[in-house]
Amino acid sequence: MDSGRKNQRVTINKDFESFDQFVTEYVTNVSRSGVFIKSETPLPVGSEVNLRFTVVLDQLEVIEGLGEVVRVETDPPGMGVVFRELGSYSSRLIERLLTGQVRG
Repeated sequence: MDSGRKNQRVTINKDFESFDQFVTEYVTNVSRSGVFIKSETPLPVGSEVNLRFTVVLDQLEVIEGLGEVVRVETDPPGMGVVFRELGSYSSRLIERLLTGQVRG
């Protein structure tokens, strides 16, 4: 039996006018495995999060999936979130972002 480790899942839902704004204002590091999210009030390690980022790439796009907080930092303040489940479309969008195939 689970000893209560599963916390209530928190939804992180944010809209951005461009990919550059997404990176500059909110996310400092995106990788194939996860993302670092700037936050003055990061969630505790082990927290499950619903991720939903709306960004303008070539057009309005939505990156969404499930993640888990794996580290908390103070400088800059925020949290490292590993992707636990990411749809194939969202995975392809992240791949495009990482390979520089878009400029917002």
